[in-house]
Amino acid sequence: MSTTRRGGDAGPVSDEGQTPHSVQQPTGGPLPADSPLARELLDGLGEAVLTTDSAGRVTLVNAMAAELLPEIAAGTGLPGCPIAPLARAVTDGAEHFDAEHRGRQLRGYRRQLAGNRYAWYVRDVTEEHARADALLAERSRTAFLAQAGSRLGLSLHRDQTLRVTTTLAVPYLADAAVALHRAPAEPYTRWTRYAEGAPAPVTGRVGPELSAVVPGLAEALDGTLAEPCLWRDVTSDGLASVLPPDFDPPGAVLVCPMRGAGGPAGALLLIRRSGRAGFDPRDVELAREFAARAGAALATAELYGEQAHLARVLQTSLLPPELPTVPGVSIAGGYRSAGDTLRIGGDFYEVFPHPRGALFALGDVCGKGVGAAVLTGRVRQSLQTLRLVEQRPLELIHLLNRALFDAPEAARRSQFTTLLLGSLERGPAGVDIRIAGGGHPAPLLVTASGSVTPVPVGGMPVGALADARFAETRVHLDPGDLLLAYTDGVTEAHGGPIDVEMFGEHRLRAALASAAGLPPAVLVDRLLQLVDEWLGGQAHDDIAMLAVCASTPT
Repeated sequence: MSTTRRGGDAGPVSDEGQTPHSVQQPTGGPLPADSPLARELLDGLGEAVLTTDSAGRVTLVNAMAAELLPEIAAGTGLPGCPIAPLARAVTDGAEHFDAEHRGRQLRGYRRQLAGNRYAWYVRDVTEEHARADALLAERSRTAFLAQAGSRLGLSLHRDQTLRVTTTLAVPYLADAAVALHRAPAEPYTRWTRYAEGAPAPVTGRVGPELSAVVPGLAEALDGTLAEPCLWRDVTSDGLASVLPPDFDPPGAVLVCPMRGAGGPAGALLLIRRSGRAGFDPRDVELAREFAARAGAALATAELYGEQAHLARVLQTSLLPPELPTVPGVSIAGGYRSAGDTLRIGGDFYEVFPHPRGALFALGDVCGKGVGAAVLTGRVRQSLQTLRLVEQRPLELIHLLNRALFDAPEAARRSQFTTLLLGSLERGPAGVDIRIAGGGHPAPLLVTASGSVTPVPVGGMPVGALADARFAETRVHLDPGDLLLAYTDGVTEAHGGPIDVEMFGEHRLRAALASAAGLPPAVLVDRLLQLVDEWLGGQAHDDIAMLAVCASTPT
């Protein structure tokens, strides 16, 4: 039977009378395992070493093995040892094992020695496991925040952002999440809740009683709470207004402020059931970061909502108006903006009826998009006001030029408009029209017989020069005749077979000649269709047209 000795005692000797292994001496010869130096070297190893004889009995236990595996001593049979994973590995002939023993994670490897003997090398891998687990947890947190940032960044509606916030938080951060948002000038707080297993988020309203029960909630909503607040002694009654009826008793609640760039955006309640572990410091830090991203997304969504509302209001005010009914005259307008987002641009038309007929305008301001739309609004509003004191076209265009040019330098820099401004009066034999020109393409007169003739007007752009010169001309429309005013977006539309040729005035005249006699609304729709087909879906400038026709007596 083998024995084990420590310190300066002789090393173990197997039943066959042989040492289990030897260590190389500095001179190159083998160092017997039972020598004091060999024993000292084995005890100095950072891993546990066990050697067995051919019957599986332990013949050597170094110092680390005695520390990690105190149940095993020399003479212990490993197949029946108290460490079950090791015993199974020996019985099954496995090359390694993993075990949790005395609160430590152990990993062992077997190596065969001479004479059907074995050595087991066992390492304490607890710290390695802890580092690996920490790395996995950090990667999981990073992936969660990346996903949260991506999905929250796509939410540009307040309610959608609140729904995304609660569904993201469950179940990773909590078993239920409640996002609260207090709208300005509202006595109640809106909430959105999502609980694990629920088909979809639900919403509701709650009064000040919830803030009185949940610690830190009032401060989170008014912006004075800087860090998450943990509520441990949770009462179910206090959360009954925002939790599902069948929700298990809550064990911990984390109140997280959601802040935007301009102040508080809301609060997030993260609720864990009593059977789930509470919020540790890393959970709190992750929740704080998540709530901050949710708050920024919520503030962005609210800003976007305000801007969208403002855009809709501006769009409504800047889109071409519904045309009034003028006795003895048929009028129709057509419009296409260069941009598809707001459907507003720099081309416009207006018709203002008066007792003897109507005043009309068609113009093309410098630029396109929102900047051009702003100037369009200024021109149209100026016309709305100035027509009340002056209805003669030439005098009115001079007043408009002064009004635009007298604007502050920053407002009128590189901003002007070409314009046709006309007045029409019904007569016994048709319609008489006076037209003042401000650098705009000449309108086209289409007679009932199909002839198409330009009506030169001339003049200089409006708002470009303080002493700009303008011109005026007159034209008479017999019953069935039509006058078409249009912007250069029609003739300069690029398309056709090679996608670069302009539609041109010759195609416009040909289209008008073939459409002579059609009602103005039908003629305008036909022209817009022809231009759209010519463009073939390509980008284009703003387009506007206004058709005035002398009605045929009935």
